[in-house]
Amino acid sequence: MSPLRAAPSEARSAGRAAPRPSAPAKRAAAPRAAAALILALLLLVIVRLPWAGDLGMHAATIERLRHSFLHPGDPLVDADVPSPYYSPWMLLLGGLARLSGLSVFVVLRVAALAGLALLVTGVWRYVRTLSRHPAAPALAALSLVLLWGTELINWSGFLCLNSLALTVSYPSVLALGLAFHHWAWLSRALRTPTGWGTWLGLGALWALILLCHQFTGVVATLGALATVLAARPPRPLWHKLAAGTALGLLLLWLWPYYDFFALFRAGGELEDVHRALYTEFIGRYWLALLGVAALDRRWRRDRLDPLVLFFALGALVCAAGFVTGHYSWGRALPAALIPAQLAAALAVVGSGRRAARVRWACALAAALAVGAWAQAGVVGYAVGRDRLPDVLAANYTAPWAGYYWITPYVKYGEVVMTRDFPARLVPAYGAYTVAPGYPDFFLPDESRREAAVQRFYTRSTPRSVRRDILRAYRVRWVVDGPRTDRDPALRPVARGPAGQTLYAVVP
Repeated sequence: MSPLRAAPSEARSAGRAAPRPSAPAKRAAAPRAAAALILALLLLVIVRLPWAGDLGMHAATIERLRHSFLHPGDPLVDADVPSPYYSPWMLLLGGLARLSGLSVFVVLRVAALAGLALLVTGVWRYVRTLSRHPAAPALAALSLVLLWGTELINWSGFLCLNSLALTVSYPSVLALGLAFHHWAWLSRALRTPTGWGTWLGLGALWALILLCHQFTGVVATLGALATVLAARPPRPLWHKLAAGTALGLLLLWLWPYYDFFALFRAGGELEDVHRALYTEFIGRYWLALLGVAALDRRWRRDRLDPLVLFFALGALVCAAGFVTGHYSWGRALPAALIPAQLAAALAVVGSGRRAARVRWACALAAALAVGAWAQAGVVGYAVGRDRLPDVLAANYTAPWAGYYWITPYVKYGEVVMTRDFPARLVPAYGAYTVAPGYPDFFLPDESRREAAVQRFYTRSTPRSVRRDILRAYRVRWVVDGPRTDRDPALRPVARGPAGQTLYAVVP
């Protein structure tokens, strides 16, 4: 047939109106619009990039890599030690900063766009392995960010909307997006014949996720294990699974920037920090109980349903962490929440009687509305708190103010004496602090540094001892409130917010 001649069926339909959308497509319009609205909100948040949590740590990591790829040292203090923050993703961002000359905060915005894109496409691909309904991906996305609770929680690797808005530039978002892609790829590989390259690629991707964000790597591992158990792969496939796993472990062992397996010995401070994950438990997660009910339905139909197994593994790890006092295991909570949230979304578009699907749709809509209202303060990150109605401003968590006011004086690589909170922000501008603002497992003298900072800021400490501390750590600057003892070794040079003062150390 000539390429210029239409087929008979095409010719007959040439003058007809386009076919009307199917009923499933019509039902998908509302959740797709809602999901698009949330995506647009997150894009506006990226423009403002609110500062909270670990943003300063990631900015400092990029700054170190911008200046030295081979020997970046500790991101926070002037010490030649390894750091788990030097991941393949941060190396890429450091290279971007070095080659482009962009500021570290612009690079973090690029990271946020890349992470969000991977997360959106990863959710879409994984949900497509569970349901072909047009509304399933959008409903899943809404459930993942809104089906939490009425008490806010902000942790990297947690997908509630408020937390996602504050951590969208973190490596955890990119790692979670890669995890969804990994589960989707693994699900398809277990269903269709695939070669060795696919399984080795899956192993390499698994290692990449673990290196980019270790806690999200645990979630990714539990999800992959659930996927494999649910598929019941035949014996000939086991050696390919083993080869992929072996390659992943080899890459983890070969990573040159830190000893990945040494992280299993970390404890102490990590457990204390993560104790908060188990507080206000019901208030933070109760909306996900709708998903637990949906998982029960799936379990009754199939004892080896992948979402059921995923939830069981995640719940088991979190419960074990609570019972044994290993509270850092609570970072595996997304492994229990994600399958529950997805199950609630899929119950609306699943098989069964129409009346049952309508009931699930009403229940999910009500739960999503409650979750959206609880997290409505996130709009303030995009438009500013002053533009929020009072009723929404009550749920707004104010981001941190930066330390831009010290940058005209403090140069890259200089050491600043600060207390705990400023120590989380100052390294973002290239300076070092005496003690790290975050627990640092690879820093052998961390406790000694913290003691030195505490002693320096103690009013009863003699000036001679303070002088010795400043010399020992080569301190050039001190951030403090207005000093009442008028130490001649400190000369005020700048005033910041909340009465803070930057002092130059007099030689």
